[in-house]
Amino acid sequence: MFVGALELDLLLGDVHSLKEKRSIVRPIVAELKRRYDVAAAEAGHLELHRRALLGVAVVAADPAHCGEVLESCERLVAGRPEVELLSAHRRLFGTDD
Repeated sequence: MFVGALELDLLLGDVHSLKEKRSIVRPIVAELKRRYDVAAAEAGHLELHRRALLGVAVVAADPAHCGEVLESCERLVAGRPEVELLSAHRRLFGTDD
């Protein structure tokens, strides 16, 4: 069993309130969950208006599959016009970790 984790640091566009921020972040998280069957959540920068940290996790029997799913998630978020992807960090955990 392998667990893949992805951390996405985002800069949001013209956002002036936490309500506006959530109206951008929630649909992205929902689409990640729906399209790729992953666990996803806003995991950091919770009180900042223009920043968001998303966490994504996937479990699979094959490490290559974990990598493919996380890469697809990263591409989806990077392609959203309302956000700028500042950084992405991937980790893979196996049964020996």
